[in-house]
Order: sequence, then C-alpha cells, then structure tokens
Amino acid sequence: MSGTIDDLERAVEATLFAAEEPMTVEALAGHLGDADAGAIRGVLRSLSDHYGDRGIALVERGKRWHFETAPDLAHLLRREREQVRRLSRAATEVLAIVAYHEPVSRAEIESIRGVQTAKGTLDVLMEAGWVRIAGRREVPGRPVIYATTAEFLRHFGLETRRDLPGMDELRAAGLLDPVDDAYDALVEERKVMEKEAGKAADTVEPQMPRSTAGEEEFSADSTT
Repeated sequence: MSGTIDDLERAVEATLFAAEEPMTVEALAGHLGDADAGAIRGVLRSLSDHYGDRGIALVERGKRWHFETAPDLAHLLRREREQVRRLSRAATEVLAIVAYHEPVSRAEIESIRGVQTAKGTLDVLMEAGWVRIAGRREVPGRPVIYATTAEFLRHFGLETRRDLPGMDELRAAGLLDPVDDAYDALVEERKVMEKEAGKAADTVEPQMPRSTAGEEEFSADSTT
C-alpha cells in the first residue's frame, strides 16, 4: 500500500473501527494489501496514544487490537437489557386460556387443555408480569384462581380484554395451526354425530301389543 504515514494511519483506524473482532498486526497488514508489519505497529502505537484520554481507547489484548469504551465511562453505557424469551407451546396455551376464561383455576385450565399443567408454566407467565393470582375460588378446597394483568394488555396493545381477537381473526392472521384447525373440525363433527345418535336413541321404538289376559283374570278374581 503506497501513500504517506497519515494515509496508513487512517486506513488502520477505519479497519479496526469496522472490524467485527480484534485483529492482529499480520491480519491488518494483509487486509491493507500486504502493508509493512513494522509500519502497522508504529501506527497502532500512535493511535493508542491519540485515543489515550478520549471516550474510546485502542488497546491490545493477546496480540490483537481493538477499540473499546474508556473504562471510566463504562457505567454510562450500561443499560438493563430486556431478555426476549419465546414462550413454549404449553405457556402460550395457558396464557390464552387465562385471557379468555379468567378468572380460572389450574384445574379448570387442565380441563380445557386436556392435559396437566406444570407449575413452572404459570410461574413463567407470572414472572413475565402477564398473569397474576386473583384470589381463591369459593368452593371446597378454595383453589387459587388466575387472571391477566394490566401489563398483559399493554404488552399486546389491548385496551381491555374485550379487544382480544376472536377465532376468525386468529385464523386469518395465521396464528392457528392448520393441524389444530383440522382437529377442531373433527371434534366438532364427532359432537354432531353423537348429538344425532342421542336423538335417535330418544325416539320411541314401536312395541308389540301387551297381553291383558292376566289383568282381566286378576280383575275377575278380585270381584268374587
């Protein structure tokens, strides 16, 4: 690479600034068209001095160079990061049941889902701030009942639970699994068949005429 030392300094500075990871002198030299390694080292020392009292510093760690925040300013850049966690299918189902049926107990959730609900599933939803304990059901055993929170509404952009989407909206948005749709259709078809079968069973079947000979005999005997 030809040019003045200033050109090389600018090139090294720009390369390290854009680099995704620290670079060795050899890597810098190769990246800059087989520049002289000795010249690269001189530039690195010069840049290190230049950034010595600024907000960022050029440092060497394990023979690799990179820019980093000045240690005394690190606290200014520290922020709480929101960890995005993907809900499991079970947690999603439980959240939907609570939202559409609240207040609801664990037993009622399990009855709707058809499977047991692990305690950790509700814990995850409560830690997220979307589900809360809403009291106890006034029935034998007084089970805990759960409901959604104001944070749940805020997170999903709802003013009230009345704004929850209906089944048609969920299906149109592609949020319902086609397999689930097919299963629901089969269940509905089975319910219709069972209902029709029940009606057929309630129909009075024709019966053979019952003999009254015994009754007449009993009546005759009782009058003598």
